[in-house]
Amino acid sequence: MNTTLPVVEISGTPSQRGRQYGEAVAVQLEAALGYYAEAFGLSSGLTWQQVTARAARWLEPVRDHAPDLLEEMQGIADGAGLDLLDILALNARGEVIYDDSFMRMRAEEEAPEGCTSFAALGEASGNGHVWAGQNWDWRAGVADTVVMLRIVQPPKPTLLMQVEAGQIGRQGANSAGLALNANGLGGRFDDTVGLPQTVIRRRVLDQSTVTDALDVLFRTRAHIASNALLTCREGFSIDVETTPAGHDWMYPTDGLLVHGNHYQAGVPTALAAGYRPIAPDSLVRVPRAEEGLRALREATGPDESRKLIKQALSDHLGFPGSLCTHGDPRQPPVKHWATLVSSCVDLTAGDYHVTAGTPCDREYQHLPWNLYDGPHAPK
Repeated sequence: MNTTLPVVEISGTPSQRGRQYGEAVAVQLEAALGYYAEAFGLSSGLTWQQVTARAARWLEPVRDHAPDLLEEMQGIADGAGLDLLDILALNARGEVIYDDSFMRMRAEEEAPEGCTSFAALGEASGNGHVWAGQNWDWRAGVADTVVMLRIVQPPKPTLLMQVEAGQIGRQGANSAGLALNANGLGGRFDDTVGLPQTVIRRRVLDQSTVTDALDVLFRTRAHIASNALLTCREGFSIDVETTPAGHDWMYPTDGLLVHGNHYQAGVPTALAAGYRPIAPDSLVRVPRAEEGLRALREATGPDESRKLIKQALSDHLGFPGSLCTHGDPRQPPVKHWATLVSSCVDLTAGDYHVTAGTPCDREYQHLPWNLYDGPHAPK
């Protein structure tokens, strides 16, 4: 695993951005395709060619909703010497898993994309800064494909995101002072084709205001359920549990908001009769994160706040399926889950910190860019 995350900056037209991106991460993309070919083969028996054939069903929905992002994906493919469907499959990996009843069943068994997200502001932040971040837990086999991506795209805000190589959106923050942290939720819904989460999350982070970001979440039909925690530098945060069947939401309590991988605002009617969390350890991770992050109230400055956040997100109760997640030696390596990135964003100062892996055994890496660098930052 890398000790620091690679940093990639792209700019220009969608095609130019994509080509720059694809050229910069060609090695990581090769590793990602190799891993997912093995993982899909093990979990579902699908070859990578069958996976990309299934991913093709999202070509038209993405083209209709965000033609610029499909152009960016084509640029990534061109820059890395790959096919567009390879890149689309990496951006719709979760949606492919839920594409039919058998795959949905296997996805439920394997608890896709565990994460613990947080926002701390107002009375929960001892130094008055607005904080957002998360432990992003996913398959350990793709750890070395994760990169920090800066996208300069005027007139839209400049973005900083942690992504798997080739993905055009995941979690991050922008130069308008808006942060998005996201968590998988699971659940079986109807078979209507909705948009991949990477596209929705990118569109959220493309917005300059929290109200426009919410408009994206509420007016866009997702293919699968996902949680979105929005935080803005003005000192406001809201968590939205988005599903193809409707949304629910919640606000901070005493300035602190934490979300995991279970429905916390309300279980959708479509799931209520037999609902079980996709990741039962979420029921432990969330209260442990809340307890640890309450120490922020006593922080006197940003350096102390980061130390306290790192300490909170390094919790090992329930190890290895703890808040700081480690691979389970009882499982084969291809099924190992781990915290790939722990992120800690100071939306007041614009400082973005990440770990290349579990936060318990490494320090936060301060990214070379400030969120508010450049001509597109708020005045």
